[in-house]
Amino acid sequence: MQLTDTHTHLFAEEFNADMADMIQRAIDKGVTKCFLPNIDVSSISALLKAADDFPVICLPMMGLHPCSVDTNFEQQLAEIKPWFEKRKFFGVGEIGIDLFHDVTFAEQQKTAFRTQINWAKELNLPIIIHCRNSFKEVMEIVAELHDSSLKGIFHCFTGTTEEAHQVMDLKTFKMGIGGVVTYKNSTLPQVLAGIPLSYIVLETDSPYLPPVPFRGKRNESSYIYYVADKLSEIYRFPIEKIAEATTQNAMDVFGQI
Repeated sequence: MQLTDTHTHLFAEEFNADMADMIQRAIDKGVTKCFLPNIDVSSISALLKAADDFPVICLPMMGLHPCSVDTNFEQQLAEIKPWFEKRKFFGVGEIGIDLFHDVTFAEQQKTAFRTQINWAKELNLPIIIHCRNSFKEVMEIVAELHDSSLKGIFHCFTGTTEEAHQVMDLKTFKMGIGGVVTYKNSTLPQVLAGIPLSYIVLETDSPYLPPVPFRGKRNESSYIYYVADKLSEIYRFPIEKIAEATTQNAMDVFGQI
């Protein structure tokens, strides 16, 4: 069984003490690829070290997270863009719009999002979209810039059936499903019951959003097994089928690696 974690921050300081052991636990659970989204300029060094230390399993992506967009976002973008010429990255991310805590830099977030989508189109790379309290704003920009070359993942999808259908209508995007699907009050199981498995990829967002039975603890990539197990229950497929299908879906986004 091969599982793919399409979104995990394994370079976060929460893993400094036991990164090698944590990655081995993921491998033992069948995880073969972990895609690592960047946060901002300050996280690049740790991101690249994780990718260099564990090159077979840790695949880096590069971008500016919307929560790091502020008055100096143009300077950050100017420092981030040249990295694409220095080494291989597997996506542009994590990018998007976050209007949950603060809307002060909403317009700057939109500008940064557009800029990085255009990078992805130039570089023929997928985008990894962070979308919190901002589905309408995100979808407007994606629809505006969408063409046959643009593909990606709506990371941490927790939306409605209507929103899921809007993602599917784009044809070239998947929805990233993580630990939230296991939560008691989550509406995701009901939404996913009407969504074809072909539009789903797995993620953990480690060290955040751990699945049941690990709520309140640090998340890690090995716990993606519990997300796959929940999808097995929802779709009434064996977990091996969930793993196979979602890994293939991930490769549809990132290419055969």
